[in-house]
Amino acid sequence: MLTILFDGVAYGMLLFVLAVGLCVTLGLMNFINLAHGAFAMAGGYLTIVLMNQAGVSFYLCLPAAFIFSAAIGLVLERTLYRHLYDKTHLDQVLFSIGLVFMSMAMVDYAMGANQQIVNLPESLSGRVNFLGASIGVYRIFVIVICGFLAAGLQLVLTHTRFGSRLRAAVDDGRVARGMGIDVTSIFAITFAFGSGLAGLGGALGTGIISFDPTFPLKYMIYFLIVISVGGTTTITGPFLAAILLGVADVLGKYYVPSVGGFIIYTIMVLVLIVRPQGLFSRSPAR
Repeated sequence: MLTILFDGVAYGMLLFVLAVGLCVTLGLMNFINLAHGAFAMAGGYLTIVLMNQAGVSFYLCLPAAFIFSAAIGLVLERTLYRHLYDKTHLDQVLFSIGLVFMSMAMVDYAMGANQQIVNLPESLSGRVNFLGASIGVYRIFVIVICGFLAAGLQLVLTHTRFGSRLRAAVDDGRVARGMGIDVTSIFAITFAFGSGLAGLGGALGTGIISFDPTFPLKYMIYFLIVISVGGTTTITGPFLAAILLGVADVLGKYYVPSVGGFIIYTIMVLVLIVRPQGLFSRSPAR
């Protein structure tokens, strides 16, 4: 049981890193970017190519995946996304879904439709015993990295000048500009950082999940479930929701494999019935 719970926590933390960029763009920028999974796929495939074809260390692939996906996000934000900030959510959904299918076609053409895997370094392979449970070393690595990311993001968004300026730019961009805040640059940096986090999550995911060109569509629903259950007003909400869903998903698939895949959907429906704004979202002030 402890082994399964630990694997579930590791999977949940990976889901958080994959989804937190969408939480930032959706919750803080009020922009629905369903192409978020494409940036995660970019980071994952970059890691696969660098490790399998160039022999680059996995540890170097992690920052490379972040920078690569952040650069793609910055270019797309400056050329395409910025024109949709004031459009309706339907326009944003249709546009980002179009990018998803374009990215899938590009990866299928360049890498083929087969699933891609990587061989983790020796230092991250194997398992250790803890309180009678056999725990994968790589799961421990993922939990530590994701834990630091969650704490760092919460600190940046709530205790720094950049976080304050971002919230001001979202609340009222015109007033923020009048106060001297460069809203354009704030949005560009935020979007690029969210895309970079997705790429980092994709790189970390190469050791746990398989990659193929359909990745953005397969995991889009997981990203949306994390955001729906956790809410978009804080980073803590999606973090706790991702862990809850990760543990529930692993437990369900292990103990009741015939219906295990539906457990997280059941949780989402129940949560949205009770709290439509999300389980951990702050209630609006009255």
